[in-house]
Amino acid sequence: MLRAAQNSDGGWGFRPGTESRVEATCWALKALLSCDGMNNSDKNAIASGLNFLKAMQLDDGSWPSTAEEKTGCWVTSLACWVLAGTPDDKFSTPIESGLQWVCADWPRDSSWWQRTIRRMSSGAKHSKQNDSYRGWGWTPGTSSWVEPTAFALLALETQSELSPGLAEKRRKLGEALLYDRMCPGGGWNCGNPEVYGVAGEPLVIPTTWALLALRRYPKRRENLESLDWMEKNFTKIQGPGSYALARICLAAYGRPRKEDEGIAEQFHARNESLHSVQVAAWMTLAASEPRKWLGASGRNS
Repeated sequence: MLRAAQNSDGGWGFRPGTESRVEATCWALKALLSCDGMNNSDKNAIASGLNFLKAMQLDDGSWPSTAEEKTGCWVTSLACWVLAGTPDDKFSTPIESGLQWVCADWPRDSSWWQRTIRRMSSGAKHSKQNDSYRGWGWTPGTSSWVEPTAFALLALETQSELSPGLAEKRRKLGEALLYDRMCPGGGWNCGNPEVYGVAGEPLVIPTTWALLALRRYPKRRENLESLDWMEKNFTKIQGPGSYALARICLAAYGRPRKEDEGIAEQFHARNESLHSVQVAAWMTLAASEPRKWLGASGRNS
């Protein structure tokens, strides 16, 4: 399905026959690269997709969502992560310039001036989050969010020698932000863990990416609580995308759900994933060995 959905320019849209987008292309490539025993069709599809990604990079090192946009965004982290997972070292320069852009993108909401304004506002007492921690936003210079922060951390894992001081500083601040934004009892949602004293409800997709970005700390209380939440709620998952990501997350932490593999067949039988390139890619990745495409976690603590 993924090979058939590829556009003539080498990229993929979110659905077959739609305009090529950087995000959809990244997921399709990540899935194809994870497969064992690639044939010539797979290799040709991957080569064309990588050329599309390389051509989409802007002069400042970032990637836009679409060819019409001239400003980079969070997909820069995703593109760097995908390119770093290829065996070809010809992408080292695009990766390096992309990660330099990522490291230079500071969220505006956590600046000293913005933090001072919030401390003086009447709503400050209703939020428990630590605004000194800084991650990444969906668009440059905006607010920190869980998922783009997780993708930036995954990308920074791939090239630790890049600007060691700045990259390490950003990594530590990003990890601290993720732990600070965890919902009470485990898991993450898209934004704040608690608003006006009401605990936020965790969601599968942001929880998966946060845990994958933090997998170098498998024994931390927050990781264990979030994994327990994921296992407890696994059988309640109804969407194929969330199902695939939950399986990926648990497998990455050594908690595979092999007894539930039949659910994937049910999703395919109802054709709930074949219309979405992104979901089909996640389903493919869920059937692959996570360590093969995630890489080493770097630490066991």
